[in-house]
Amino acid sequence: MPFIPHTDEDIREMLAAIGVASIERLFDEIPRELRGGALAGFPPALGEMEIARLMRGRAERDGTYLNFIGAGAYEHHIPAAVWQVATRGEFYSAYTPYQAEASQGTLQLLYEYQTMMASLVELDVTNASLYDGASALAEAVLMAVRAHRSSRKVLVPLTVHPAWRKVVRTLVRNQGIELVEVPYCSESGHTLPGALARFEGRDFAALVIPQPNFFGVLEPVDELTDWARAGGALAIATVNPTALALLKPPGKWGGRGADIAVGDGQPLGAPLAGGGPYFGFMACRRDLVRQMPGRIAGATVDAEGRRGYVLTLQAREQHIRRSRATSNICTNQGLMVAAATIYMALPGPDGLAAVARACHANTLALVSRLTAVGGVARAFSGAIFHEAVIRLPVPAAPVLNALKAQGILGGLNLAHDYSGLGHALLVCATEARSEEDLARYAEHLARIVGRRTRPAAGALKPGSKT
Repeated sequence: MPFIPHTDEDIREMLAAIGVASIERLFDEIPRELRGGALAGFPPALGEMEIARLMRGRAERDGTYLNFIGAGAYEHHIPAAVWQVATRGEFYSAYTPYQAEASQGTLQLLYEYQTMMASLVELDVTNASLYDGASALAEAVLMAVRAHRSSRKVLVPLTVHPAWRKVVRTLVRNQGIELVEVPYCSESGHTLPGALARFEGRDFAALVIPQPNFFGVLEPVDELTDWARAGGALAIATVNPTALALLKPPGKWGGRGADIAVGDGQPLGAPLAGGGPYFGFMACRRDLVRQMPGRIAGATVDAEGRRGYVLTLQAREQHIRRSRATSNICTNQGLMVAAATIYMALPGPDGLAAVARACHANTLALVSRLTAVGGVARAFSGAIFHEAVIRLPVPAAPVLNALKAQGILGGLNLAHDYSGLGHALLVCATEARSEEDLARYAEHLARIVGRRTRPAAGALKPGSKT
């Protein structure tokens, strides 16, 4: 809380009301030998202004960086109103509404959130919510296997986020589910429908289709979705919610649309915050709703015709059925969902589309500036949204270290997860980046790369004679 409002008189009145002589007496059941006593080495107490100055100074030691890393967590502008509203006590202190009648305001917000997300992905039903995007994909795989019944194999392209693939593998491997990798085109950077030919005639529960994929490249989602449907597999979409303000929604992919859509809701009002908390979202067709984990808020009327909100399909959850539950998911991210609902409501569809267009334009401008540096080139030719892979003429790790020394986080080194790409960086520019930011990055990259590719003094040029 920003401040403690109770005066000494307030405290005395509260203690008198409960019949306790002092605050210390509230804790007299704790044995004296277990009490910590005074803290050694602490400076004298400071006032609010002095404490604020101290904490600002310590925070500044971490430094502030110009961020060009995306890879699943994106630095977007978050309007001040989002967290001003989300941190009101009604939302901030509310816990999971197991007893719906006591949480009408929370349930109404969840219902509004579900309505917005269903409109964004254009599928019938959404939940509210899951732990994060990676675990949402794992739950979608489990859901597809349950619904398909005849197969425990799922096709997962290598263009799906590598961390997500690891999470999925961890959560499904002990259930006898096999994840079969699908290669990507080294020229375009996306999955070619032709690459699926070798899987023709085999029984798969689902095909995962990212849009955009981990490289920021747009996938041929219509062809991939129709291929899955023709082979009797479900189509699982993994999507960026910001991109959906511009791109075709999963519910419209191919002839009949994707069956399940999942993603991470972090771009919708959640700050980077060192990695979380974020939240996962999931949507599906109506006929799959009883296989979908997570909570669903529904609207109804009471005996007097008044509108009310309830949690529905509760028999699926672990707190009701335990080992027989559809899923043992029990962590939803209600506060993040509240922020996302406010974030989407403030600008509306047109505002979200404007954010997406700005992200796309900034990334194109960034790539143009970076590839103007000698030896730097795009790794893939496919269309992109707000991330792209660039290749450097020198190893990426020392370049990133040199950029960091200049206060720039220059992107994600792909050497670990995609060593075949060479000296490759995944870079991102959201609407939060300015023209000056892009120019600063390009200027420092040109200097760093130039210094590392320049022949050492006295070195012989190729073909020169001794």
